[in-house]
Amino acid sequence: MDLKVMRATETWQQAGAYYVRVQAMARKYHITLREEFDEHDTPSTKYIVLLDGEFPVATCRLYEMQVRDGEAPSMMLGRVVVLPEYRKQGLGSHAVTEAEKWARELGSRTAVLDSRDVAVGFYEKLGYVPDPDRRAQEDTFPCIPMKKALD
Repeated sequence: MDLKVMRATETWQQAGAYYVRVQAMARKYHITLREEFDEHDTPSTKYIVLLDGEFPVATCRLYEMQVRDGEAPSMMLGRVVVLPEYRKQGLGSHAVTEAEKWARELGSRTAVLDSRDVAVGFYEKLGYVPDPDRRAQEDTFPCIPMKKALD
């Protein structure tokens, strides 16, 4: 595999993230495009896209969270998806790690996410812990709010 990391900020790059999400999640779980793409998928949203050569194979979305006065900046990670034929190769972990790195560079002190209930163990291995202070933004799947300090 010829793995490359792309920080997708332009529309043509974001299309790679959208491709992976539609192919690996929307089709498998019969999620409509309206359900898959929400108010956080905007031209200013950032995405990590992992490429095998020039072909998108994994992605992670990140955007700044609204925080209360005095709270450290937080970045929401989500829509972590790997194409089925590329799973079990560490690409999901790699996409999350790259997103955390970018979040740190942007000044975030904490990463938060809403883990599908079946993926909690995956995120725990990456250092995330359940976050009882936050409620998950459940839409399609039951989710558990989690967080991780980035410093």
